Amino acid sequence: MYRSSAPRRIPDINPKPNHVAVIMDGNGRWANAQGLSRVAGHKRGVDSVKSLIKSCIQHDIGYLSIFAFSSENWRRPQSEVDALMDLLGNALETQTKKLNENGVRLKLLGDLTRFSPRIQQLAAQAQAETAHNTKLVFAVAINYGGRWDIAQASRRLAEKVERGEMAAAHVTEDAIASELVTADMPDPDLFIRTSGEYRISNFLLWQAAYAEFYFTDVLWPDFDEHEFTEALLKYTRRDRRFGGAVDKVQGDGVAPAENDNTDPARGEAA
Repeated sequence: MYRSSAPRRIPDINPKPNHVAVIMDGNGRWANAQGLSRVAGHKRGVDSVKSLIKSCIQHDIGYLSIFAFSSENWRRPQSEVDALMDLLGNALETQTKKLNENGVRLKLLGDLTRFSPRIQQLAAQAQAETAHNTKLVFAVAINYGGRWDIAQASRRLAEKVERGEMAAAHVTEDAIASELVTADMPDPDLFIRTSGEYRISNFLLWQAAYAEFYFTDVLWPDFDEHEFTEALLKYTRRDRRFGGAVDKVQGDGVAPAENDNTDPARGEAA
């Protein structure tokens, strides 16, 4: 399912991101444009997820995170929420074997307690069955919010301080990161959002601090291997300085002041 049916030339991506995070937006608009229901758009979007997994394996990318269902998505019409729950349960039930065959480890990010007992059981089983796979870590955020993630990490640290297990002075950035749901994952290098929206919608707020952002007008069901390769190629042209700067004028010349006003959408000085 995740392998190419025929050999093809894979573009050389250098440097390549180790972790790609994706907000999969535009399923409903794609479906409406086709005269279909929003649910049909979500079903079509599953194929794009499979294509993305395949591409990450081909490019030897170690981590892929997708925003599948936010904590705010419960506000959608009940019929759409029910359909999304059916899709989630079916995916957990039918795709675990394929993930295993391709060496993919499934990791679910978020508060799973709100889901039905069936989905919680399938989620636990799928994660356990794929736990030892090392080809790709596939993290799926469900009932997740970045603010929730930071809040629950802070609360756990506060509880440790209350119990005397650590001093308040030891509540550092590293300490907070160690309590996030992504504690065993590197921060994303490349952050992709489809459908022409320019926001990160409460996804990986802490973790995306130094990610390179790539926004595209392509709706998620149309985001295929070619579109992903375009995003990767754009990433290779970014100058990732992480707040630092290099004086490009050597010798006694006076270099113009350089700052880190990088436009994350283009990788150019603003």
